Amino acid sequence: MSRRPYRLTGRIGSRATFGLIVLQVDETIEHDFHRLFDKPDIALHVSRIPSGAHLTPETIATMETTLPAAAALLPPAARFDAVGYACTSGATLIGAGRVAALVHGATTTNAVTDPLTAALAALRALDARSVGIVSPYIDSVSAPIRTAFEAAGIRVPATLSFGEDVEARVARIDPASIRDAALEIGRTPGLDAIFLSCTNLRTLDLIDDLEVSLGLPVISSNQTLAWHMAQHVDASVTPKGPGRLVRGDVTRA
Repeated sequence: MSRRPYRLTGRIGSRATFGLIVLQVDETIEHDFHRLFDKPDIALHVSRIPSGAHLTPETIATMETTLPAAAALLPPAARFDAVGYACTSGATLIGAGRVAALVHGATTTNAVTDPLTAALAALRALDARSVGIVSPYIDSVSAPIRTAFEAAGIRVPATLSFGEDVEARVARIDPASIRDAALEIGRTPGLDAIFLSCTNLRTLDLIDDLEVSLGLPVISSNQTLAWHMAQHVDASVTPKGPGRLVRGDVTRA
């Protein structure tokens, strides 16, 4: 067999290379991210982390042990501009700092973020000091998220949850039900924004309509995570993406 010479070229993501660590049971965020990052010069590499069929504090806690192995399964030759751990409740209960340390220890990346960290950054960018939260979680998972927002100086006058812990059902919650919940919580006086929490909820196509109906910025776990990852490099979410946040209608980045 004769060998033919070849040349090496640069990375696939000539503008940006992103990594995403997705829960084994999550069916939504990868689809959303391919819509949000639709340019060929942005590379997206995905790894999966074992997660229980039921989302409880106990199943979430196990991800602290398995997160390094999941991060290490991202392509080792890729040098990531940012890696996102795609679990809002996991980042809350494990701790964003701990998540970042575990990911940094297992792969080469300039930055690590998660939906909680991204949502807080988005609210600051939108100059929002109070937020209403819609989530699918049971109380033992939703309550710490509210506490985390309040600890960061964001008032949470109202929350609304579907009380669901079966992830396969979360991915199939009708977007119309999510919209109705957001409209209900949006009637709470004194809100500056609405947060649709959970990477497995189908929220992306609701954001623009809700912003018009409520007259408030609306952010979601997947939208904010993509936006925050893009903030770390010379990249952006597609201009066709939803929401004031993505369109740049913010007071500061």
